[in-house]
Amino acid sequence: MLLSLASDPLRHHHGRMTALMISWPKTRELLTPDEMARADAAAIGSGVSGLALMEKAGEVVADVAASLVLPLSRSKPRIAVLCGPGNNGGDGYVAARLLAGRGMAVICFTLGDPTKLQGDAASAAAAWSGACHALRAFDPDMFDLVIDALFGAGLTRDLEGEAVEVAARIYDWRNRGGRVLAVDMPSGLDGRTGRVRGTAVEADATVTFFRLKPGHVLMPGRALCGDLHLAHIGMPEGLLDHFAVATFLNGPALWGEHLPKAERQDHKYARGHVLVVSGPVFHTGAARLAAQGAARAGAGLVTLAGTTAALSEHAFQVTAIMCAPLTGASDLIRLLADPRKTVVVIGPGLGLDEEARSLLEAVVCSDPARALVLDADALTLMAGDMQRFCGLIKSRSGTVVLTPHDGEFKRLANGLARQFESVSQAPESISQVADSKLEQARWLAASTGATVLLKGADSLVAMPDGRASIATDLPAELATAGSGDVLAGIIGGLLAQGMPAFEAASAAVWLHGRAGNLAGRGLVADDLPTALACVLAGL
Repeated sequence: MLLSLASDPLRHHHGRMTALMISWPKTRELLTPDEMARADAAAIGSGVSGLALMEKAGEVVADVAASLVLPLSRSKPRIAVLCGPGNNGGDGYVAARLLAGRGMAVICFTLGDPTKLQGDAASAAAAWSGACHALRAFDPDMFDLVIDALFGAGLTRDLEGEAVEVAARIYDWRNRGGRVLAVDMPSGLDGRTGRVRGTAVEADATVTFFRLKPGHVLMPGRALCGDLHLAHIGMPEGLLDHFAVATFLNGPALWGEHLPKAERQDHKYARGHVLVVSGPVFHTGAARLAAQGAARAGAGLVTLAGTTAALSEHAFQVTAIMCAPLTGASDLIRLLADPRKTVVVIGPGLGLDEEARSLLEAVVCSDPARALVLDADALTLMAGDMQRFCGLIKSRSGTVVLTPHDGEFKRLANGLARQFESVSQAPESISQVADSKLEQARWLAASTGATVLLKGADSLVAMPDGRASIATDLPAELATAGSGDVLAGIIGGLLAQGMPAFEAASAAVWLHGRAGNLAGRGLVADDLPTALACVLAGL
């Protein structure tokens, strides 16, 4: 079975947003290259032929290649297959043989001596009877399509020598209209991190097998892969039952069963009460966006707490959201004495002065069972005293979610490095995970004891226990002021309804992305809560 993960279109009707019925792949596990190697070995150990898997993989590559050259008017499309020294090259030889059998003009170009191949790759190369040249002879201008089967997801070093030269040739040729199909992973792309190993091939489409790898969805890997095609090539069902997979593709298959559903007997308090702490007058918009996100996500009640001057601004803008006056941290402490306020969102527009810090302290020191979402300015304040705030977070029994973007992550990481310099129980060094955004998020989650949502074009959620989800198809339009504030509110609204932390944060990222896709070009953050209602209706 071949499953395409190209983005599905979003619909508008006469200029009005309409609810969407959304489909999503049921396979949710993401396997690192090491885990994929173990899965391959387990499949072969169970009696599956490795050569049969390679034949099926090559067949899928040939099918996708044929679809890419089908629109050409040329009666005999010209295809170059670049074959590497391992099993990825073996897949290429199989695809070459099958494409030639369909009447296409195919030439293989090899990196290394094909007579030195071993195992299944050697068998696949031996079955190829067509033209075969050294890689240095490759000229992309002679072809309509290039199949990159040099290196797969398991690449652990930078490209070098001939491979670098070929990648440069392909880059220039592709910019002039050429098309590239990658097998497993564009060569030069790290399947574990999504990072470029010196240089990398950029593909129009990538075919991979059994499960996606983190590098397929982490940036910049996601952009370099083009349209992703996930092929099931005969690996046994239940193969992963005994694997401790910890990384997942973010989508409804991951969290859908936990998504809150309104019940007839519900009342507003049964769906939770989110308190959003406002910033000062003239800085209230961010908190208001968070409150609207929480309300649209389904919280039964939402309250904005702030100074009288700040609330006068809020009151002109909101109706379904309540307002509660604060003159300082002591008022907030009294407000938080009510256990029915089940979630607090703090940080959007909060400010960075001593008053803001006292409000944050009051929240983090409140009922330890209460769920907290710390965003924006709250993260910068926290970075200034990481040892204290980490201790407070780890002492809590309730969920704490941190939502840093890249700059805020760096501040938190630097704060950890400063505060724990002389502490014997210092967290693992950030330098050990610097090459991987996924491991950075896991590191911060383990160091703070919080759920971490590391935002970006590939937003990911990490738990202290190592579980993580990675999002894909997040629109560029979300990079606008206030978008992250709405996201913080959505998390709060889902937590208020009892959704577990990992699932709530992951669902919030996905729903936020779909709302952004639905609003489309011209999006401003104010559009997202309304679009969110349409996305939820579609689910």
